[in-house]
Amino acid sequence: MDVMSWSRHFRCLPGQGDFPIIDFMEAALATGYDGPISLEIFNDQFRAGSPRSVAIDAQRSLVYLMDQLRGHVSVIAKAVPQLPPRSHCLGVEFLEFAADDRAAANFARLFTGLGFRKVGEHKSKAVSRWSQGSINLVLNCDNEGFAHAHQITHGPSVCAICLKVENADATLDRAQMLLDTPFRQAVGPAELEIPAVRGVGGSLLYFVDPKSALGRLWEIDFVAPEHPARNSGAGLTVIDHISQSMHYEEMLSWLLFYTSLFEVTKTPQLDVIDPGGIVRSQVIQTNDGTLRIALNASQSQQTLSSRFLSNYFGSGVQHVAFATNDVVAAVKQLRANGVEMLSVSENYYDDLEARTDLSAERLNLLRAGNIMYDKDNVGEYLQAYTATFDGLFFFEIVERRAYQGFGAINAPIRLAAQARQLNSTRLT
Repeated sequence: MDVMSWSRHFRCLPGQGDFPIIDFMEAALATGYDGPISLEIFNDQFRAGSPRSVAIDAQRSLVYLMDQLRGHVSVIAKAVPQLPPRSHCLGVEFLEFAADDRAAANFARLFTGLGFRKVGEHKSKAVSRWSQGSINLVLNCDNEGFAHAHQITHGPSVCAICLKVENADATLDRAQMLLDTPFRQAVGPAELEIPAVRGVGGSLLYFVDPKSALGRLWEIDFVAPEHPARNSGAGLTVIDHISQSMHYEEMLSWLLFYTSLFEVTKTPQLDVIDPGGIVRSQVIQTNDGTLRIALNASQSQQTLSSRFLSNYFGSGVQHVAFATNDVVAAVKQLRANGVEMLSVSENYYDDLEARTDLSAERLNLLRAGNIMYDKDNVGEYLQAYTATFDGLFFFEIVERRAYQGFGAINAPIRLAAQARQLNSTRLT
C-alpha cells in the first residue's frame, strides 16, 4: 500500500500502534519545545465509531502518554496529575457467569462435566462458587443486580472478570484517571464491596488483592454448601486465556484500555481465516502468562465472531481456555462426564502427519480425542474444544509445553469445524 493510503486510513492514537512514540516524544521535547501537543488522526474505524468514544480514547491516550513520559522529561511532569503505576496482574481470581434458573441448571451440569465442584454459596444472593485447581467460576442467577440485567440483555454469559492485582484501590484510582467508568452496586451487611470498572460490552472488571480484606473474598462472602458435591476433577489447573469478541471499530479502544491500565504487552496483529471472512486477532498478556486476553474482531458479518455479536447483542467473552498438564487424559475424562467435544475433520490429522514428525501412536491419540497440535522453536501446544454452549460461547482445553503462542495455525480448522456444527444444529 502507498504511504498516502496508510496516512489517510490507518493512523491510530498513541499507545494503540507499534510506532516508538516515547522515543519520538523524548527527541522532540529535547529540542526545548514546550508548546501544545495535539492529535491528527485519520482512521476509518474512528469515523465509523461513536464520536464520544473516540474523544474519550483520545484523551486517555494523551494522559497515558504523559504518564509514560513523566520519568523522562521534566516539563511533562507539570502537565497532568501523577497516576499510580500500571497495575501488575497476579492472575484471574474468578469468572462470573450470569444465568436465569434454566440456564443455571445447564451451567451446573456443564461445570460438573468439566470437573468443577461447587464449593461455596453466597451468604445473601443466589450465587455459587465452583472450583477446580486454581480456577474459580461464579454462577449468578440472582433476580436482582447487575448480573440479572446482563442476563436479560445478553442471555447466559460471562458478565464479569475478576483480576487479582497487587493493589486493588490503586488499580481503581489509575482506571478512573484514565477515564475508565467505575461501577458500584449495593452489598449486604458485612459483605465486601469489590472495586470495579466497566469492561468490554458493558461487562465488569473487578479487582482484588492479597493485602486487604479482598484477599479473603471467599471466606467473607461465601459459606460452604450443606451437601458438598464429590467430583475428582478433570485435571484443569488455571485459566490459560480469555477470548473476547467485539465490533471491529472497538478493537483499538479496548487495546488501549488494557495496555494503559495493566502491566502487559501486546502481540502483533494476526488475520485469521474464518469460512465467513477474515478475523483480526491481537493478544495482550503479562510477561509471566498470568493474564492473557485475546481481542477478536471482523468486518465481515458472516464470521463466527460477528455471529456471536449478533446473537449476544454486543461484545463479550466468546471463549475461555483452561490449562491442563495432560490434555489427552483431560479430554478422556470430559467425554466420560458427558461433555460434548468439537469434532475435527479427519484430513487435519493426515496433514498433521505430513508436516510433523509425530509418531503414529501419538497421532492416533490426538485423532481419538479431536486434539489439535502445534509447535514452535521452544515447545508444543495441544488444544481441544467443547461444543458451543447455547450457540454463544465455548471452552478450550490446552496443554502448553514451553510454547508461547495460541495455535494460530489451527484456528481456521477450528472455525470451519464450529461453522459445520452450528449449521448442523440449525438443520436439526
